[in-house]
Amino acid sequence: MAHIVLVTGGTRSGKSSYAQRRAEELPGRRCFIATCRAADDEMKHRVSKHQAQRQAGRWDTIEEPFFIGACIEEHKQYNIFLVDCLTLWISNLMDDCQEQGTACTETVLTAAVEKVLQKVQQTDSTLFFVTNEVGLGIVPENRVARHFRDLVGLCNQILASHADEVVLVSCGLPLTLKK
Repeated sequence: MAHIVLVTGGTRSGKSSYAQRRAEELPGRRCFIATCRAADDEMKHRVSKHQAQRQAGRWDTIEEPFFIGACIEEHKQYNIFLVDCLTLWISNLMDDCQEQGTACTETVLTAAVEKVLQKVQQTDSTLFFVTNEVGLGIVPENRVARHFRDLVGLCNQILASHADEVVLVSCGLPLTLKK
């Protein structure tokens, strides 16, 4: 049976480092699922930096901006998955919907999250999902940013309800919300 750990926090809070450390404490084969699409030089630099941080931990990396559940299903040989991050995944889904001329509604997002969970629950792996807690700041001034915030909040709630553990990281310090 899968063991799901949701790690959330603000930008640069230390959540990815925390999830990576936790995952590296476990025995087995590790797979890092990167949802980021490196569209510019600055993002490419960030990706390179993150890849270098994983080298010592013997991670295999798969870049998958959309189909997280299918990726996990295809690679059942891994004992540990780290998906980083759900916030970028949602951004990718919103972009994809816009390109297709459809809306990325709460119904669309809920179905996408449930599809991931369905695939996850078919594994015996430990899965770490990293996400941002975007609802702690001010209300965004534009409709798209508010919609993004709402979708991330919904995704986080759905995953937290299915997770075995939920950890909030702030200032590099983990606070267990659910165990």
